[in-house]
Amino acid sequence: MLSGSRMSQHIHKHHSHHHHQQQHLGLGLGLGLGLGFGFGLGFCYTQTLRLPQRRSSNYTSTCSSIDFGLPLVGCFHPNSPSTQIPVLSDCFSQQEDDREPPPEGSASVAGGIVALGKFDALHIGHRELAIQAAKVGVPFLLSFVGMAEVLGWEPRAPIVAKCDRKRVLSSWAPYCDKKIPAEYQVKFSKVRHLTPLQFVEKLSKEFGVRGVVAGENYRFGYKAAGDAPELVRLCEEYGMTAYIINSVMDQKQDANNIGSNDSKEQGQVSSTRVRHALARGDMKYVSELLGRQHRLMLMVKDQEGLISNQHKVSARKSCLLNLPPKDGPYESCSLYIGSENVVPCKVTIDATHIHLELDDVATCIGIISQDFRCLGIEFNESTV
Repeated sequence: MLSGSRMSQHIHKHHSHHHHQQQHLGLGLGLGLGLGFGFGLGFCYTQTLRLPQRRSSNYTSTCSSIDFGLPLVGCFHPNSPSTQIPVLSDCFSQQEDDREPPPEGSASVAGGIVALGKFDALHIGHRELAIQAAKVGVPFLLSFVGMAEVLGWEPRAPIVAKCDRKRVLSSWAPYCDKKIPAEYQVKFSKVRHLTPLQFVEKLSKEFGVRGVVAGENYRFGYKAAGDAPELVRLCEEYGMTAYIINSVMDQKQDANNIGSNDSKEQGQVSSTRVRHALARGDMKYVSELLGRQHRLMLMVKDQEGLISNQHKVSARKSCLLNLPPKDGPYESCSLYIGSENVVPCKVTIDATHIHLELDDVATCIGIISQDFRCLGIEFNESTV
């Protein structure tokens, strides 16, 4: 068990005001837990560009689907603040949602231990949930998709690009007894109106899970009617074990990071804190919250999406797949090309473009000439 977090089948002190502040939601979601390290931008490619080699992080994935028709990002087995937060164009993010679901009947969460929450940032609090799930079984992250559309929220860029989530979860294996958590997604519209009892019944009878892990502030069921103590009680009724863990607290404890109007924030690591840290360009703080360097992903349809000028390569900001940091210059960055190649670079973000300055002219030419679909960069722990 990591320090700062305790697993228990019983609940500690609970604050009733959480119930009121989440009444407007359909299905209550657990608050995040966590802390971490750095920032980056990732690039995928379809042809090979020969660059200095870097150790590859290989894995295979097994996709599946649940009864709601959404894909499961399956188990991966390694082969060995008042600052305005930017909202991105849906440019290519929409294309990531256009994937065809895999055939039904594949692997599922049956017999596994599911962590419950809203796993936007995949920060160290979320990682702690996965760690505890891995201690008692096969770990899964059970999250809900399509909440913004159902609840009328303004669309906003994710903190972690969908195409990069497998890599992040794979990096958790050393913390999770060499197990890589699988991500299991459920359409929010299909479960929004379930009572707490109906939700737990679905976990037991339809999903066949053996147990659940949640944070002490977790809320669930229609209008967030259920809390952590009720989750424990209902799971016992259905023959499952509920493990409730303490929130992972933000050691920085800067209330200005989240704004004074956010009553849900009580010092725990959260995706909200990550967003505000990015909006301020505080990469060191972002790294501490995430437990890793944040990777920014952008997708380019064709070569026209890139502009080359001697040592510089520029890409339109509208092609970003996840949330960038504050506009400004960032020194000592790394350009990732695929899983094996990394090139040092400087990054400047302005209102319309991301500019990459590389020492190697040949690399610039190679990036423009190759048939790339995605690009990626990691930022040093600096502050604009």
